[in-house]
Amino acid sequence: MLRLIHTADVHLGARHTDLGDRAAVLRERQFAAFRTTVDLAIGEKVDLLLIAGDLFDSNTQPRRSVERVAAELGRLGKASIRTVIIPGTHDVYDGASIYRAYDLAALARFGGEWITVLTPENPDVYFEPLDVAVYGRVFDTKRAPRSPLAGFDARTDRRAAWKVGLIHGSLSIPGKTDGDEVVFTEAEIAGSGLDYLALGHWHSAIEGRAGNVTYAYSGAPEPVALDQDGAGQALLVTLDDRGGRHAVSIEARRVGQTHTDKLDLDIGTIHSQPDLIDVLKRRSDANLVLDVRLTGLFPDDLDIDLDEVERALTASFLRFRIRDVSIPVSPEGVAPPPDTVLGAFVRAVEARIGELETAIATIANGPAAADPGAVDDADTRPAATRPAAASPTDMDPAEELADLREALRLGRHLLEGRPVTL
Repeated sequence: MLRLIHTADVHLGARHTDLGDRAAVLRERQFAAFRTTVDLAIGEKVDLLLIAGDLFDSNTQPRRSVERVAAELGRLGKASIRTVIIPGTHDVYDGASIYRAYDLAALARFGGEWITVLTPENPDVYFEPLDVAVYGRVFDTKRAPRSPLAGFDARTDRRAAWKVGLIHGSLSIPGKTDGDEVVFTEAEIAGSGLDYLALGHWHSAIEGRAGNVTYAYSGAPEPVALDQDGAGQALLVTLDDRGGRHAVSIEARRVGQTHTDKLDLDIGTIHSQPDLIDVLKRRSDANLVLDVRLTGLFPDDLDIDLDEVERALTASFLRFRIRDVSIPVSPEGVAPPPDTVLGAFVRAVEARIGELETAIATIANGPAAADPGAVDDADTRPAATRPAAASPTDMDPAEELADLREALRLGRHLLEGRPVTL
């Protein structure tokens, strides 16, 4: 049996320029998550710690920061746990690489037996006591000249029973990851001959299997951006020989302090700006990244300044953002005068919205849904397969409806002189 901890995308030393004075707080949280990962490896008495790229956020780091990392790796060495690292796309192995400038093993006061950095010149390492070979598919440029798995087959290596790979890059998703710096395919993973492929670059944890090969992204130990709700963990991976059959199991372990939440809040339930602040403040949490969207119908008599709301709540959360995607409405029974630009705009857009709502109801439920007195004797096809009413833009009616509602919201805000949130 072989047990290891897999992490990646720690991004130590990230500047977080958008956070101002709070950037230092997040940098410390990222280092704390790395230290917790080391604690986890020691507590679980694993054989290996794998770091699949972007341990550092850039190749420009002060020596004291590198020494701090080396001290943590030294703790692993003292516990007889080996560490294998590959450069990523942030700490890329170019001429200015941090791994060329500093010898982590020397700084940690441990030899290469305990701390190994895999590079194009040193692409693999064999640990005889563990009967494992670890392969780092690395380039000396940020953009790879080819797939890191092109022509690779670990089955030609007879040294070890266990074969583990490390790559920092993107699994190929046509139309989405084609332009990424390092790209490889599931077919290449399946043909790699590996038992486990430890991946980095995606900040949310993902597991998969291609052929007989188990692969996983560990995700970032701490979220680096607002939308990384799959971050915050390291992976405990167990490789076991069950009667000659290699089996791999993965268990996610929490190492980060940060958690994220996305809240859609109906503005119709809010009575005033103090009320909004009070509702959101009830969720106060120093470890929470909260992303709030105001939805629904925005009454004309409600006065809210989102910048003031953000300033009032920023200290209550690790990170806080609020956006207005609601639709402004006039007071009941009151409409903008038809001879004004605002009145003409509102009537034209609302008329088209009504047409589309009728068309969509007809598609879903037949003509009776739009007109209870209508009877459809000619078209006996299932309602979902009937064609929609023609749209002047040839768009899907649901998509056009969403766009028009957003246009109504933005148009009213602009024409009424309100601040606009895109």
